[in-house]
Amino acid sequence: MESARSIIETDAVIIGAGPVGLFQAFELGLLGIQAHVLDALEQPGGQCLELYPDKPIYDIPGIPSCTGRELVARLLEQIRPFQTPFHLGETVVSVAQQPDGQFLVATRRGTQFLSRTLFVAAGVGAFEPRKVPLEELTPYTGSQLFYQVPAEKGSCFANQHLVVVGGDDEALDCVFRFTQEGPEQAASVTLIHRRTDISTTTPAHLDRLHGLCAKQQVRFIAGQITGLVEDAHGLQALIVSRVADGVDEHLPTDALLVRLGRSPKLGPIADWGIALERKQIAVNTEHFESSTAGLFAIGDINTYPGKKKLILCGFHEATLAAFAAMRYIQPGQAPCPLLYTTSSPELHKRLGITSTD
Repeated sequence: MESARSIIETDAVIIGAGPVGLFQAFELGLLGIQAHVLDALEQPGGQCLELYPDKPIYDIPGIPSCTGRELVARLLEQIRPFQTPFHLGETVVSVAQQPDGQFLVATRRGTQFLSRTLFVAAGVGAFEPRKVPLEELTPYTGSQLFYQVPAEKGSCFANQHLVVVGGDDEALDCVFRFTQEGPEQAASVTLIHRRTDISTTTPAHLDRLHGLCAKQQVRFIAGQITGLVEDAHGLQALIVSRVADGVDEHLPTDALLVRLGRSPKLGPIADWGIALERKQIAVNTEHFESSTAGLFAIGDINTYPGKKKLILCGFHEATLAAFAAMRYIQPGQAPCPLLYTTSSPELHKRLGITSTD
């Protein structure tokens, strides 16, 4: 039996690595508190990277326009001086407040944290990939079934019969990537979409797909996966029911890449004993603390009178939550003074700024 992992003890844990969670790490860092950041996704960014990575955002103060991807990159650069520990691909499954008020946080992978404070910045919940509704596929997850391209081995589909399921820009980008001549090129690429027309992608992507199909470099099938062909070595083929004629086709498959987007799930938050209103965490507007002492909720996951689901509002919430959390992190001490990054040598030191005066 594998030995139990040691518990990571810390002053603050942030659940959610979207823009508001990243800014929460910055505000705590300014106060001298290093937070551990957890996210179910494999990369920081939350909704910005999952829903609108390349779409412009116009209402971030001082930035006339930036994409979701650019905003996340700037926030990561902003917290770089604090060397914030990230725990990505870690879905929180339980939160239990201990008799001394600390929080024991456990993830699906078995990582545990004991933290004085907890900040929930989970947006509208954890984003989970939409799956092909076929239970027989589940055992192949991570070996022949993938919901994203494995980051550590980009050529994992080289010389394989690759099937991509989906119809949006991300799905087609994968088709183009593994069709292109080079070290990542698959032996064959087949795109499966539930309808004969693909209306969820851009005209440019659609034109490129039609061109590849015309050259027989990509095969497009409108249909649904209804079964598998397996042997002792694993998945050998998919059974696809074609929309056009209803015929079942056996499609040779070495790897299946499902890109059907992601859907937010509230998940185990509902079981943490926190007061909820319409699947959101109820907080006060003084410091955005929940009904559980020491547990703060910021961003789209919280609710209060007059709540506006805007990134800039989440930044404000994170600032007040950070100051309020200090009474749990440093109990018995005087309230943390308000210092200004323009003039405070202490803040400059934390930010790694060398004075030029």
